[in-house]
Amino acid sequence: MTEVERLARFVTTRSFDDLSEPALTELKIRVLDALGCALGALNAEPVGAVRAVVDDFGGRPLCTLIGGDRSAPDRTAFYNGALIRYLDFNDSYFAPGETCHPSDNLAPVLAAAEYADATGRELLTALAVAYQVQCRLSDEAPVRGHGFDHTTQLAYAAAAGAAKALRLGEMQTANAIAIAGTALNALRVTRTGALSHWKGLAAPFAAAGSLLAAFLAAREVTGPPEVFEGNKGFSDSIVGPFQIDWEQESLERVRQTFLKRYNAEIHSQSALEALLELRDAHAVDPENVERIELETFQVAYDIIGGGEEGAKTEIRTKEQADHSLPYLLAVALLDGQVMPEQYTPERILCADVQELLPRVEVRPAADLTARFPAEHACRVRLVLDDGTVLAAEKGDYEGFLTRPMSWQRAREKFERLALPAVEPELAAELADTVAALDEVDARELSHLLGSGVGRKAVWQRR
Repeated sequence: MTEVERLARFVTTRSFDDLSEPALTELKIRVLDALGCALGALNAEPVGAVRAVVDDFGGRPLCTLIGGDRSAPDRTAFYNGALIRYLDFNDSYFAPGETCHPSDNLAPVLAAAEYADATGRELLTALAVAYQVQCRLSDEAPVRGHGFDHTTQLAYAAAAGAAKALRLGEMQTANAIAIAGTALNALRVTRTGALSHWKGLAAPFAAAGSLLAAFLAAREVTGPPEVFEGNKGFSDSIVGPFQIDWEQESLERVRQTFLKRYNAEIHSQSALEALLELRDAHAVDPENVERIELETFQVAYDIIGGGEEGAKTEIRTKEQADHSLPYLLAVALLDGQVMPEQYTPERILCADVQELLPRVEVRPAADLTARFPAEHACRVRLVLDDGTVLAAEKGDYEGFLTRPMSWQRAREKFERLALPAVEPELAAELADTVAALDEVDARELSHLLGSGVGRKAVWQRR
């Protein structure tokens, strides 16, 4: 039996009964959080471009587009995935050498579940399978250090989740995973240097391709059976040898994922919480701040602090801003929050934040790095113009594993993002449907996402 066949057996043999109550609760919270992100992005410019392509190409109206209308499953997955991902506000998972966003799997799994007229329990099980696959591959086979993007593991996971929702057999599932894993190996340049719209669209593109792979496998198209261990396969070409005993895997990994409190790259969350608490506790006037100093763990410095992935002080676009610790700390100090409003072109280019961000100093600290990933430790200092220094240290933040976000707090975040786009009654009905997703059909959720959603949000309109 090949490795992909072992993985396929895991996918096909897991059931809703394998989900513990805590895992089920966390999974529903992730669905609610992702849908809030989607509704909050309805007017994002790149998402509008994706929608224009979908509308132009058409497609059999088999699956629901968030915001209304229907299209083919793969196009639906691409568009809905772009909505979920674009704000960069959805969940995260940390592994040694890798970070990923497992809720990127929701769009393809939901499209597959709607197509197959799956129950809510089948949808949740398929999503839990996808979470487990992506997180465990991130644990044991990280690709970032080899120059590849984390959407590489997403391809395997999304194909597995889609195949599960479509109720494919063991060999069909193996072929779906093999096709997606062979075809969708993305480069890390997606998130280095001058960041582009593709930062937010790479994951939905891979997920849509993985869903298409599942549909091809359903029609008996085969994929390389030794995609993992074969000559020039995943191990040989990218990550080296690794081993996962899929027979022993559970559906509990969702409990190790975490949510963002602030609309910013995940490694910034503890620093933003520390700064905002200092700001509030001392009633800091930003005009009196001479500079902001941050010590953080090495991964945060490398990715968003000006380390190995490039300088972070020349900020002109949303994609650059939400991956820049100098910008994020500067705008948080000025505005008292980091939400979608902090990424309008007008806000990014405003003189106050542009003048402050070069006065943000970010450096790595060995002792904080040693505490990662169990902690997201940081030290923040605000140096005032009279010489006063205000300091705070954090090891975590609300939403992290040590302080998980409750359903109520997740619902508040959902409403904060959704209400500019939907009426309060629909927002409440969506949240209640997610809470009861194991008692309804997947199509009930899809129908709500496609009905009564207005495009009222204006934060990103240009």
